[in-house]
Amino acid sequence: MVPFLTRGPAGGGRDAPPGIPLTRLIGRAAEGGIHLKGFGQPSRLFPRLRHASTPGLDPVLGRIGSLEVRLATTPKEVKRAQRLRYRVFYEEMAAIPTGMALLKRRDADEYDAVCDHLLVIDHAAQEAKPFRKPKPRVVGTYRLLRQEQADRHFGFYTAGEYDLGPVLEANAGKRVLELGRSCVLKPYRTKRTVELLWHGIWTYVLHHRIDAMLGCASLEGTDPERLALPLSFLHHFARAPEGWRARALPGRHVAMDRLSREAIDPKAALQALPPLIKGYLRVGATFGDGAVVDYQFGTTDVFVVLPVEAIAKRYIGHFGAEAGRHAA
Repeated sequence: MVPFLTRGPAGGGRDAPPGIPLTRLIGRAAEGGIHLKGFGQPSRLFPRLRHASTPGLDPVLGRIGSLEVRLATTPKEVKRAQRLRYRVFYEEMAAIPTGMALLKRRDADEYDAVCDHLLVIDHAAQEAKPFRKPKPRVVGTYRLLRQEQADRHFGFYTAGEYDLGPVLEANAGKRVLELGRSCVLKPYRTKRTVELLWHGIWTYVLHHRIDAMLGCASLEGTDPERLALPLSFLHHFARAPEGWRARALPGRHVAMDRLSREAIDPKAALQALPPLIKGYLRVGATFGDGAVVDYQFGTTDVFVVLPVEAIAKRYIGHFGAEAGRHAA
């Protein structure tokens, strides 16, 4: 898997059809229930963050050279991940921020307070701010939401685009982990950074005895006809088994089988897929029923699921059955 530029669905009424002005988007964010601090409640989009720890798991999960992968343990570390997400999603990818995100220059929502956050830090690159001690640079991040946390709070973020009920019911008793809000700073989109992110995820999966990972991945663009080849390829050649096949929500469902199986050139289809989705395919992931257009981020999203038992053995061998390859 190549975890570049995947942030999960916008959800929560934050999508907008093409052509809606930024001022109206800001207004919609306010209508959606943003509570200002000082009026008795923290902001829904910028909630009060928490200190976090995982008993029995050192927050530093691995290292390659100057790069370290770790779990965020303080609100300040989570905010640094939010700033990185803002830089990639809104400044590089030109997504449309809400008013609060634009003001704070952080990509944030209520899930940040209940998720774990994986960080890749470069100790050789220092971030300096006036009157503050320089800190190693955060260059990559992933957001992790375990099912018990989802059940205790808002459910899974992916449920904003896909009906997860039948999938969770069919796999009752299995431990599910949602992956989302992933991004890597452009100069660091290298094999080393990818290795560390997935070493961190694999260590986390083993510690929490996760049975399956799920989430959304994005194809650039909002015109499904222009994406007919890759969408049709995923539908015909990489469709999830029925028990894991989440369907896009009614009203958001976009058909993926836009071309017949016979009309698809698999080699050309693979070349048309983003690196993230090609990586998912290599490792053993499969895809859901229907795509969802996300106008705010200018993408078309697909549901991805990866049961641990389906992970290709060569990848488990590469990272080590006990996640020892890049252990700190």
